[in-house]
Amino acid sequence: MRGPTRVGYLGLGSNVGDRAAHLRAAVAALREHGVEVEAISSLYETEPVGEILDQPDFLNAAARIRTELEPEVLLDLCKAIEVEQGRMLGGQRHGPRPLDLDLLLLGDLELETDRLTLPHPQVTGRRFVLEPLLELDPELALPDGTRLAAALGGLEPGQAVERVQPWVCR
Repeated sequence: MRGPTRVGYLGLGSNVGDRAAHLRAAVAALREHGVEVEAISSLYETEPVGEILDQPDFLNAAARIRTELEPEVLLDLCKAIEVEQGRMLGGQRHGPRPLDLDLLLLGDLELETDRLTLPHPQVTGRRFVLEPLLELDPELALPDGTRLAAALGGLEPGQAVERVQPWVCR
């Protein structure tokens, strides 16, 4: 299903296997399925957050995309790409995974279904999401006007995030 062309942002993460290769493969798969990847942030080494902290660190990035795919169709594509990269469906929430693709923002859409909430409900509370997003667009804001730079500035200390290298494969 196609709709109007929208600019969106995806979060990419991996903490199993060749993490950078998993992220590169995800970007390639998005492009193969007609999603225009306009820009990709640097890669960031980040500590795990959430329910399972005893696991390897993540390699994270953000991508700015342009797509006509409807939100849940884009979500389905992201989930299929995760599985192609070895992610086991039904695994532990926040557990180790070769690939995690999160739909963070899609145009000015505000949406809540059983499967998808836009903007992503944790976009303003996670340093490993905010830093790569703000690298792509320092003025980025949510549809309600919340500036992501202000959200980053308001985070409590913690959530170690270190920029390790620029994206090398466009």
